[in-house]
Amino acid sequence: MNNAPNSHSRTRKRLMAAVASLAVVGTVGAGMLATGTAPVLADAVRVEAPQMPSFADVVEHVSPAVVSVKVKAKLQPTADDGSDNQDGFDNLPDNPQLRRFFKEFRGFGDQGGQQFGMRPFNHRNHGNGEPRPVAQGSGFFISEDGYLVTNNHVVSEGSDFTVVTNDGKELDAKLIGTDPRTDLAVLKVDGGGNKFTYVDFADDSKIRIGDWVVAVGNPFGLGGTVTAGIVSARGRDIGAGPYDDFIQIDASVNRGNSGGPTFNLNGQVIGINTAIFSPSGGSVGIAFDIPASTAKQVVQDLMKSGSVQRGWLGVEIQPVTSDIAESLGLKSDKGALVSSAQDAGPGKKAGITAGDVITQVDGKDIDSPKELARTIGGYSPGKSVDVTVWRDGKSETVKVDLGTLPASDKQASNDDNSKQSAPAAKPDTLADLGLTVTKAEKGKGLVVTDVDPDSDAADRGIQPGDVITSINSNEVNTTDDVSKAMTDAAKAGRKAVLMQITRDDSNRFVALPVGKG
Repeated sequence: MNNAPNSHSRTRKRLMAAVASLAVVGTVGAGMLATGTAPVLADAVRVEAPQMPSFADVVEHVSPAVVSVKVKAKLQPTADDGSDNQDGFDNLPDNPQLRRFFKEFRGFGDQGGQQFGMRPFNHRNHGNGEPRPVAQGSGFFISEDGYLVTNNHVVSEGSDFTVVTNDGKELDAKLIGTDPRTDLAVLKVDGGGNKFTYVDFADDSKIRIGDWVVAVGNPFGLGGTVTAGIVSARGRDIGAGPYDDFIQIDASVNRGNSGGPTFNLNGQVIGINTAIFSPSGGSVGIAFDIPASTAKQVVQDLMKSGSVQRGWLGVEIQPVTSDIAESLGLKSDKGALVSSAQDAGPGKKAGITAGDVITQVDGKDIDSPKELARTIGGYSPGKSVDVTVWRDGKSETVKVDLGTLPASDKQASNDDNSKQSAPAAKPDTLADLGLTVTKAEKGKGLVVTDVDPDSDAADRGIQPGDVITSINSNEVNTTDDVSKAMTDAAKAGRKAVLMQITRDDSNRFVALPVGKG
């Protein structure tokens, strides 16, 4: 039997049904015409896609406020060794921590000039003393009279600054002030009476992870470029400095975006592009922004006086681990442990001592050393604040008149003899702790001469040459002092003791379990 007619009939019915279905859902042409046995559409079928959100309105509104920043410097004539210094590290301040950060996060980069925010120009000077290009980044106007924000690392080595506006105009700019600690800088353009389009800072406390954001800047020197993404994390600490509190975004950000703004959908600046994490030097979807709340205060200070004056407590601090919390009788591992109080610092004058745990400032809980640094740095010098500390098993509050944070990050040296000459006294063994010690040269503390590699002391980083100065705030000068401190802790129900260690002119605290070897 020939089944061709039935097969043809079934095919025709299926096609007719498909066309009818398109008409029902609104994917319509002008109609359907029959020619022979096959349906024909009079017009092409059009699918009505759902309306997707667009960033075009935001971009149109904010783009005139975003600029490119070109930086030149008068470099001194140097001997030409035939090499192009394009690794970017000549532009970094003399700060080892900052150099390590920018190397890891491609703040300036190290792989053949793969830099973030700094265009890899040839740094050689041929001896004529003329300004030469050393950097290129982004920025944005924050006032109609020409004040604009960028990164400190973009302008730090510059002597001449040029701003290129969205419509291609080149304008000379003057450096108003910089703040290396937050990597921010303010420039000013003389508009000759013209008013500039500017943008406002957002309230970044309302930002949620997952919110849409738009980054506008000058990647690779290409000029105004827009990328979009979301807020992917908040409160990031990437080791850049004491005030780390970065917003992480996944909008594409590359070298040249440094100093450029990231906007919310209301056209407000939520953060300033300052670093990326990238093995290659290009965007892999992880970028870090200085929060608007930080930038706003710093920028106001720079516009007012050209510098930022921060409050200073004058103490060295370290995190509170669970072991340290246990040794001190704290219920949680929050707070900042004072490892030493500098002699000239306001904290010591107010009675803060090594071993105190700072838990609050003016009633605000302090969860970590970073939070303490940000909180104190947010006050003006001379401000009187109430500092709550945990001491001897209870809370106390002391009033501190803050000083002015020194320009240098150099820590005050300690008068304790941390660098001991080889001791002549016979070493004693603290078997329970896995330590061999001897009296310090001047009788203050015990010098560690050997550490059992399988002990808790070794696990916690105690090394030969360390000087044990106290245990649970009690001075120790003999092994009997150590034994007594361990016994007292056990009687008090503590599972650990807090040992103060001096090394290389600095103090730190180490918690060791009681009665364990």
